[in-house]
Amino acid sequence: MPSRNDTLDTLSVEAKLSTQHEKDPDSEFGGTDARKALERRLLLKIDLRMSVLVVIYILNYIDRTTASNARLKDFEADLGLKGQQFATLLSILYVGYTLMQIPSNMFMNYIGRPSIYLCICMMLWGLVTCLTAYSFVGALLAQFFLGFIQAAFFPGALFLLTKWYKQKELGLRTAMLFCGNTISVAFGALIASGILDSFEGKLGHAGWRWLFFIEGALTVFVALAAVFILPDFPATDRYLTPQERALAIRRMEEDIGVAEGVDRNTNGLWLAVTDWKVWWLASILALQNTSLSFGAYFPTITATLGYNPTISLLLVAPPFVLTTLISFLISWHSDKVGERFYHITFSIALGIVGFIISISTMQIVARYVAMFFITQSFAGLIVFLTWISNSISQPPSKRAVALALTNAFGQLGNVAGSYVWPKEWGPTYRNSYIICIVASSLCLAMCWWFRRCLILLNSELEKAGEGKFENVTRYML
Repeated sequence: MPSRNDTLDTLSVEAKLSTQHEKDPDSEFGGTDARKALERRLLLKIDLRMSVLVVIYILNYIDRTTASNARLKDFEADLGLKGQQFATLLSILYVGYTLMQIPSNMFMNYIGRPSIYLCICMMLWGLVTCLTAYSFVGALLAQFFLGFIQAAFFPGALFLLTKWYKQKELGLRTAMLFCGNTISVAFGALIASGILDSFEGKLGHAGWRWLFFIEGALTVFVALAAVFILPDFPATDRYLTPQERALAIRRMEEDIGVAEGVDRNTNGLWLAVTDWKVWWLASILALQNTSLSFGAYFPTITATLGYNPTISLLLVAPPFVLTTLISFLISWHSDKVGERFYHITFSIALGIVGFIISISTMQIVARYVAMFFITQSFAGLIVFLTWISNSISQPPSKRAVALALTNAFGQLGNVAGSYVWPKEWGPTYRNSYIICIVASSLCLAMCWWFRRCLILLNSELEKAGEGKFENVTRYML
């Protein structure tokens, strides 16, 4: 339930900025009009540099799902996988992924150089992808370390966005980041299809082995280029003018009431783990990831339509291309109206409709249409991730841990989801879809309750801040 500490924490940071509103806050930028022009240039500059995160996320997810695509071309047979061993290969990645996220975000916040840190991690996971072993035990170890290193990227990227963008700017930017995920599922399958067919037997290697070699090498190459493009934090970035840096810091101070310099506060972990909102949001994310577990098995799901491996991989692309477009639309509208819950509900509800259709019929066209409904529920996840960033904002050290903690705990849903699609349940996967429906429904119920709590918190903020602060930061609903 909402606590008094939530209200007091928010009001205390407002007090630090109250004196700034007694004079013209734009005077150092040449006035209001000059500031608006500078702000437009600053946002364009940062947006262009942040766009490299999309490319990194595409490669991040392609490397993570290479095994799923390779599964359609002798991967299991060559490694001698039996029973649940393939599901174990997928789930072990999330063990390392979960363990490293909080320490990684804390370290990145401390050093203040995400451009260097994230790109070094990217090079390392590219090398691990290339070196995926030729046995089940070797592949298991490679998957574990792949998750361990990849853990730096997604929570780190979310945290980096919150250091530059206001609350009402985050939805669209989070969608831009996450579209790397949906694009990677779509076009990763197309790339995999081409490599599996064209490189089969080259230099004595199976096509699926070339899949790991090529995708890992591409990741290393992009990482070397990204280190010169990706921005650091406003206070540490190398490519800002002094005026741009001052404005970037001021924007965040005005939006969330906290100075956004380099924050080396070591109390962030305690602040995050003692905030009930962090654990509630983490639990919702775990349920959401369980309901979205079909993403890792999507080539297997399209294969149930009865086509050959090449066509099955090609059929993966259209639903995720549409999902990317829908994600942008829903996130843009969510930012525009300043609302999160109903946008999340709309997307997840459509996903539930898709699951029900998939259970109800084996007719090919209907089931493929249902896949479009199912995949667009990733748009709800994107808005929810933005809601997390909006709900836990200060201080930066706490936000770094909170974003990592929610994402790490949420990976329990991916671990469980790895076992939701066993071959024995195919080709209907009725039980799998039922599990996804239950997880989605619980997710919606918990989101509704969280919204009610935020309404109460906002009411308390209004009462406590009445007559003291003109612009008390409100929780976005």
